Amino acid sequence: MRKIATMLAAVLALSACGTGTTPPGGEAAGGPTRTVKHAMGETKVPDKPQRVVVLDTDKLDTLASLGLKPVGAAAPAEKMQFPAYLGVTDLKAVGTLQEPDLDAIRALKPDLILGSKFRQEKFYDELSTIAPTVFTELVGITWKENFLLDADALGRKAEAQALLDKYTARAAGLKRTSQKVSVVRFTPDEIRVYGPDSFCGIVLKDAGVPRTDRQLLADKKDKRFDKVSPERVQEVDGDVIFVAAFGDKAAQRQAEVTAGPLWTKLSAVAAGRVYTVNDEIWMTGIGVTAANKILDDLTARLAA
Repeated sequence: MRKIATMLAAVLALSACGTGTTPPGGEAAGGPTRTVKHAMGETKVPDKPQRVVVLDTDKLDTLASLGLKPVGAAAPAEKMQFPAYLGVTDLKAVGTLQEPDLDAIRALKPDLILGSKFRQEKFYDELSTIAPTVFTELVGITWKENFLLDADALGRKAEAQALLDKYTARAAGLKRTSQKVSVVRFTPDEIRVYGPDSFCGIVLKDAGVPRTDRQLLADKKDKRFDKVSPERVQEVDGDVIFVAAFGDKAAQRQAEVTAGPLWTKLSAVAAGRVYTVNDEIWMTGIGVTAANKILDDLTARLAA
């Protein structure tokens, strides 16, 4: 019996050593860890992660806001660059937001992966075998909560809260305006109007900026955005219109529509109060640095 017990102990000791890979569930392989609750459950993460891969642009904004740089990041779409407003260069691309490249991620040997259940839920199990993986739930509407959760996984939650508090105070102190604002985004196939539950809509609300009735989306369950056809473009009118375009094809679409007779009849166009803004900041950035840059645009463009 003693010999059997000794052999069993040896087998258990060997199995505990593992193979050098991160165990399923995303638990850190060694060193001090903390448990983080997130959209997919609980994960043990390193106290001080050094090699972080991010799978959404809001996570890239988070790291940049905290003075950090990931070893790899997913791009917004094929052949699109990382958001230039962050000033982050020499990033290793690991696929796109919708299709992360698992082999590229594995090759970087990350010790933490930050992603989104909304975009990458089907990849979570495999990502968790590569490194501890933390997912936020939604995109846009919960951007502040996402910022704090990602920062918690990075061990920087107190710093993140201070940045968020500073943004909140700045937005509350912005000069007030009576001008009703419309936000329009062109994609290659759609014209969208952005509502109060979108990222930029939340920033506008924080700053006390009035919105047009059409863009409050009061009769819609999804208050992030709605669509209009070129024939209904008069619905995007407001005292001020901020316009963005997602990529080169969308910019071409914007040029076509805004050169048409229906657009040129809008009251904001006649008053010279239509402003093209950076899509990376207003739409895809989704973080505290992007939010502050939206406040910059509002300060520069809105009259009291």
